[in-house]
Amino acid sequence: MTSVSVNSVFSRKLRVGVSMHVRAGGQSLWENGIYQNCIFLVMLLMRSPIVSETYLVVDGATANEVKSKEFLRESPVPVIGMSEAATTLDVMIEMSAQLKKDWIVSFRERKGKVVSMRVGNDYVIDVERMTFGKPNGMLIPGEPYDAIWTLPQYEKIGAPYYGSAFRAPVRILGHLWSPVFLQREIANLPSGSSFGYQPERRRWRVGIFEPNLCLVKTSFIPMLCCEAAHRANPDFLEYVRVYNTLVMKENATFGSFARSLDIVKHGLASFEGRFPLYRVVASDVDAIVSHQWENAQNYVYYEALFGAYPLVHNSHLIGDCGYRYHDFDCEEGALALQRAYVEHDANLDHYRRTAGEFLRGLAPENEANVRAYTEAIAALYEP
Repeated sequence: MTSVSVNSVFSRKLRVGVSMHVRAGGQSLWENGIYQNCIFLVMLLMRSPIVSETYLVVDGATANEVKSKEFLRESPVPVIGMSEAATTLDVMIEMSAQLKKDWIVSFRERKGKVVSMRVGNDYVIDVERMTFGKPNGMLIPGEPYDAIWTLPQYEKIGAPYYGSAFRAPVRILGHLWSPVFLQREIANLPSGSSFGYQPERRRWRVGIFEPNLCLVKTSFIPMLCCEAAHRANPDFLEYVRVYNTLVMKENATFGSFARSLDIVKHGLASFEGRFPLYRVVASDVDAIVSHQWENAQNYVYYEALFGAYPLVHNSHLIGDCGYRYHDFDCEEGALALQRAYVEHDANLDHYRRTAGEFLRGLAPENEANVRAYTEAIAALYEP
């Protein structure tokens, strides 16, 4: 499967763990992408020819808390705590749970290797924290990592930041995704709901799903794309639902911005809470309009493409999928939305094939992905 030879690097296969944050109270795989990302990574590591055992490593949780988490009960690999990980593993990948400095130092003294896998736009997030006095979260803590791994979407501004701030080598690795969790949820949708694009609607119901938690993914550009499209053709939008904005309705500046738009004045736009995309599109949404800034790989995109929903986006990292506009160009975004409305039904089969081919390239079992991550692990042991 891969060009990496076990014997050429070390005498035995490795035991590898991926950190997962577990907290008291309700917790779901659908809160953010990182929990699913952890699972997809261990699914890949299970297939690596230089890995003998793979674990999810939970932090700060009691045994009862771990047992209460449905997504951990369905983990494809064993779940262990930090103490057991310290004496069991050869390689620890920090991902969802941040490792403590003394744990890392002790683990490395036992010849263990520690990688930090960065799957958020930490440069922007850290700058916001420092500039606006927010809690520091995972701000550069000074831990002695053996390597930093990150994704292609952060190659431009994230990788140089990590290399300098962490003083460790940085490696770009592919984004991973599988429909396994999405398919499980689709199977449990209530009667009358159906996941997957339904053609031949005269007017489209548009959804905007940006989380609005920091600058990298916000609703403002998608709202302006819908606004420009509505002005050009007032007859093709039934409504625009802007999710993850319920708390923003009390913000005077956001309210002023929203009230300036025709989609609000004409009663098309509504501001909603936070819901998983699969649940909303199954009953209320025909098309997704999105925007990102240096965050071009997104599970919302993949879920939309899996359902063949028209995705209007500005990502350069999802191949020929969806209907692309560039950067912050709202007028081009409006044209992309109008083009989708005109072309999508007629080109639906081609759209599905293109999306399917792209999504298969993200799979944890994809040979190229297994090879790339295997080589990254082997590189930890190079002189």
